[in-house]
Amino acid sequence: MKIVIIGTGNVGGALAQQLIKAGHTVLMGAKFPLSEKSIRLATKIGEDRFAAIENAVKQSDVIIVTTPPDAVLQIIPQLGNIEGKTIIDATNSIRVKPDNYPTAYHAIKAITKSNAVVKCFNSTGFENMLNPIYNNEDIDMFCAGDDNQAKQVAEQLSKDIGFALCYDFGGDDKVELLEKFAFSWINLAIMQGHGRDIAFKLVRR
Repeated sequence: MKIVIIGTGNVGGALAQQLIKAGHTVLMGAKFPLSEKSIRLATKIGEDRFAAIENAVKQSDVIIVTTPPDAVLQIIPQLGNIEGKTIIDATNSIRVKPDNYPTAYHAIKAITKSNAVVKCFNSTGFENMLNPIYNNEDIDMFCAGDDNQAKQVAEQLSKDIGFALCYDFGGDDKVELLEKFAFSWINLAIMQGHGRDIAFKLVRR
């Protein structure tokens, strides 16, 4: 797939590296001149993968948003024409959220008027995206949203970067629940001191 990732922090960088390894065409939508974070990522994936957001979107079929959630209000107008494109929201509105919206997901859907939006890649730390294998077993990913085709895209990409399964949390009404699930990981990993090398996997008897 042709993918643009908007956001060059830990999550955006991890997804970029893994998706490139999986054989996808990846661009980073960025401001110029490049920030220090972008420059550090460019040393790993190449400066030629960075482009202005609207230009990168034009060349892509999938848009992954990994910015702080309140930044989406400034980013959405820069996307340009998104017709036929899938948008994956990988943010979590835990400490901050877009003005007048409960999550970035809701802001993206409302402002773009696009149904092809899915919440995914938000429920674990970036370390688990770089290496989703624990004791020779792949961990799981989770997604939510009303659009089944968008969820199929997220599921395929999650498997491509090494996750075992991508479980469907449900529709738009489960997006905030999935963000709370992400907060559960943050609580255990950071606040309760278990460390970031922990992950979730659904097991069956």
